[in-house]
Amino acid sequence: MQKEDNIKKVEKILKDNKKKSVVMLAPSFVIDFSYPEIISMLKKLGFDKIVEVTFGAKMINREYHDILKNSKEMKISSVCPGVVDFIRNKYPQYRENLIKVDSPMVAMGKICKKTYKRYKVVFISPCDFKKKEAKESKYVDYVLDFGELDRLFKKEEIKSSKKKIHFDKFYNDYTKIYPVSGGLFKTAHLKGIVKKRQVKIKDGFSDVIKILKKNPEKKYKFLDVTFCPGGCIGGPCVISDKKIKKRKKDVRDYLNKAKREDIPESRKGLIEYAKGLNFRKTGF
Repeated sequence: MQKEDNIKKVEKILKDNKKKSVVMLAPSFVIDFSYPEIISMLKKLGFDKIVEVTFGAKMINREYHDILKNSKEMKISSVCPGVVDFIRNKYPQYRENLIKVDSPMVAMGKICKKTYKRYKVVFISPCDFKKKEAKESKYVDYVLDFGELDRLFKKEEIKSSKKKIHFDKFYNDYTKIYPVSGGLFKTAHLKGIVKKRQVKIKDGFSDVIKILKKNPEKKYKFLDVTFCPGGCIGGPCVISDKKIKKRKKDVRDYLNKAKREDIPESRKGLIEYAKGLNFRKTGF
């Protein structure tokens, strides 16, 4: 896939005083950027609102729970655009097994478009596949990968600040482990819905292919699969050279730190904020 650079497009939005913008952070950001410093840095860059995609993940989990509860056939997670694209083109026999629900990014984009009307929505991602997914959606205007964001900070000479600042809205904690392989299954409250032996969690391109080649529908009810090693924490646009084990620890530490924070009710991700929104798809 050809790499697309969106820095100039995002810069144009940030420098236009007539336009408002909201930036959505993938929770894997903690691998490359410090929390909560990243929030004040994004404010300095010019973004009006800063939110995390974890609330979108929470809404998607509710859909997965409902679908798996009522399904008798094998289902494949569709949160990884690489997996979705690969199955579309190489394993079309499993297209109907893909769960027909938005990714957390698109779901969060819908929530932001509802809440912050006429704002431009920018997603910060560890993966370039999200740029293609965003183009297929009308809810995310641009995607910057971690490397592009780092370059933008350096270009604008944005320095880290110790000033403590929270996300503007939709704060959520437990889905912060979503970017780790198996994070979806662990947070979707599927106990009693899917037995452990009916689930296969796999990450990495070659391992996912191996599973698809072995007629998984005969053995499993749910495949929670991602193309990158370790899950999204192993995304191709992650800057850090940390080992996967250390990246997992970074995410867990972030989750534990967030649990200890005293967050105002007005900033929390409440289900009512997604009221009226449809996160289901008609197909792939």
